[in-house]
Amino acid sequence: MLTRTPRGSSNRDSLLARGVMLWRCIADDYEQTILIGKYDNGTKLPPESEIAARYGVNRHTVRRAMAELGTRGLVRTERGIGTFVRTDKMDYPIGQRTRFSEIVAAAGHEAEGRLQGHRHEPASAEIAAHLGLKVGTDVVRLEILRAADRVPISVATTWLPAARYADAGKVFRRLQSMTRTLDHYGITGYARKWTRISAGFADAVDAGRLRLSVQRPILVVESLDVTGDGEPLLTTRGRFAADRVALTVES
Repeated sequence: MLTRTPRGSSNRDSLLARGVMLWRCIADDYEQTILIGKYDNGTKLPPESEIAARYGVNRHTVRRAMAELGTRGLVRTERGIGTFVRTDKMDYPIGQRTRFSEIVAAAGHEAEGRLQGHRHEPASAEIAAHLGLKVGTDVVRLEILRAADRVPISVATTWLPAARYADAGKVFRRLQSMTRTLDHYGITGYARKWTRISAGFADAVDAGRLRLSVQRPILVVESLDVTGDGEPLLTTRGRFAADRVALTVES
């Protein structure tokens, strides 16, 4: 909820009572006002001095809060001019050829993929069915954070058959791209067989990686990619920050 306390020290005391660092409280408050539509895209936020007076904090705290909003992809700061709301969404087409780096580059942004962790595990019934494996077959699980211009866009869990891609985690960590990782194994062409899109809420881990508040709405995109001859290649469960992308399903 928005902070509705008076200006000055009482406001600061209210923030402290919330048990969160002051700059994060301010960032969370402005995030909420932006998401409910109080500010249109491109609107200039109040100056640091005004925000500092409202919350009873110093300008350094406000500056840290604005930097956090920038990390969340909600504002952009122009030095010497001010901080502006950024609510435009990046178009993210989903079709037979869905490549994150290509989509982000086409939108004029710099793509980044970072491996958060990887491990081998027995395939669950769901993952085994997707990949055409027996339940319990060894699969490689990759946890990947993808960003555009350093703003987190999605976190994804991807599973591949370990029999062929046993060291996929190490390869991805080095190449930082799924397309290049598959190319390493001689897979030069693959396509999306199906995609399922649903809504959900960010848990604590995803919220931290995406720089979202816990329980913020997210878009859940499950998919299966296959080789040129239709062999199951990898299956993914991606979680997208709903306020940062607009998913377009291509026919």
